[in-house]
Amino acid sequence: MTRRRLDERAGRYGPPTDEGFITMQVQVRYYAAAKAAKGVAEETRDLPAGATIGAFLTDLGSSSPAVFARCSFIVNGTATTDRARVLNEGDRLDVLPPFAGG
Repeated sequence: MTRRRLDERAGRYGPPTDEGFITMQVQVRYYAAAKAAKGVAEETRDLPAGATIGAFLTDLGSSSPAVFARCSFIVNGTATTDRARVLNEGDRLDVLPPFAGG
């Protein structure tokens, strides 16, 4: 049985191991204002296993401008605004700021 614990220094959740926490990789694509704010169109992020979209945003830390607070997301082709959605190894996360027009 795997117990989850909080690494107080990093503020991250993950299954405990002797070396620390198991991580996973998530492919992230940024669009429009999120791309401009982040400075890259795409990146691979190492996150704690079982991290949520909210944990991903926290992991962005101080590099996260206000634009990310208003974003919606697409995970593996499915739209969501649920920041409690758990991400899995190999997921593709699209970060979409609000759009106007039509």
